[in-house]
Parts: sequence; C-alpha cells; structure tokens
Amino acid sequence: MTQLEDAFRGRYRAQPAIAHQSNYQRSLDLMRSERARAFDLSREPAASRGAYASTGFGQSCLLARRLVEAGVPFVEVVLTGWDTHQNNFPRTRELSGQVDAALDVLIRDLRDRRLLDSTLVIWMGEFGRTPNINRAAGRDHYGRAWSTVLVGGGIRGGQVIGRTDREGAHVEDRPVSAADFMATVCRILGIDPNRIYQGPGGRTVRLVHRDAQAIRELSPS
Repeated sequence: MTQLEDAFRGRYRAQPAIAHQSNYQRSLDLMRSERARAFDLSREPAASRGAYASTGFGQSCLLARRLVEAGVPFVEVVLTGWDTHQNNFPRTRELSGQVDAALDVLIRDLRDRRLLDSTLVIWMGEFGRTPNINRAAGRDHYGRAWSTVLVGGGIRGGQVIGRTDREGAHVEDRPVSAADFMATVCRILGIDPNRIYQGPGGRTVRLVHRDAQAIRELSPS
C-alpha cells in the first residue's frame, strides 16, 4: 500500500494525495502505538462499562472518553434514527433516553478525571423538527429553530441562550447563525476563527465568515 501511495504522490504531487497519505500514515501510527489500547473496551472495569449502558451509543460514549484520555483531539459519536417522519413520540422518547443516560455519565467521567475543562462536548444535529405533527404522527425537517447543548471547555454551565415562541416555530430572542456557532466553538477551543486556509487551486478559505460573532456568554472563564 505504501508503494502505491508513494508512486501516486510522486507522479501527481497533488495536495489531496499528500494529505491522504499523511492521514493514512497517522492512522497506522495510532494503530501500532500504545494508544490503540483505548479501543479495547474490555480493559475498562465492568462497573464503568455498565454505567454507560449496553446500547451502542452508550458504549460509543465510553470509547469517546477513552480516546480523549489517549489524546485524540476530535471524537464524533453518532446516534441515528432522529428522522422521525413517522411515529415521532415513542421514537424520540427512546432516543432521548439513550442520550440522557450516556451523556450524563460521560460528562461526570470527564469531570472526575479533570478533563472536562479542556474538552468541549457538543450535542447537536443539523436541523430541527417541525412544530406541527404530520398525518403519520411524525415531525418533518425544520431549519428555522432548534437547540444545541455545549458542556465543558471552561465555559459557565447552566445557561439558556436564546428563546423561541411557544410553538418552537420561530426564534424570538438571540438568534445564533451557523457562522456565529462556529466562531463560538473556535473561541472556546482557542482557534483563531479568522484563520485563512489555502484551498485547492490556490483558493483561500476563511475558517469562519468574517461577520460571525461568538456568543459572549460562552467565553471560557
């Protein structure tokens, strides 16, 4: 595989090829290092594994905590099934129960290990669900209003920022755009949101839109 990678990169010298080889090599280095033990959940005490529940999402949150301990800078845990065009209420109740149980243990674990202040936990989706119920007792895609939860990273907890109307249909106070959200995440993580990247073909790409405003209440203390 390395010979194929070297031959392709040597012939084309394209940045995507160089980046691909770099990522591939980093993955191999991780697999061959002591940090790969983080993936072995059998090393975790039975009580700890049980606290995260036996669901796939719960065990994934446990793995996320172990990866953070091993120094992995970015971890994504996915729970599918929220596309509730039908049978919304029982499905949402079951999914929310999984998230609530596992996220609670994850945050407590990070706090007890003194990792929460240096780790930002984000719970979010890419859009909300309609306030109105459709004929199949479901809720459809909705991009005008939805909520996101941020924990850790040195920010002050217990805050509710922004408000919708009673139906959850429209934002009435403190709307946050996608760019504002990304600027906030960058500030919490100590990343310059104005950083410029060199994209393919020499095109420059700004990390976050220049007009974005980070949420001031979420500045790390």
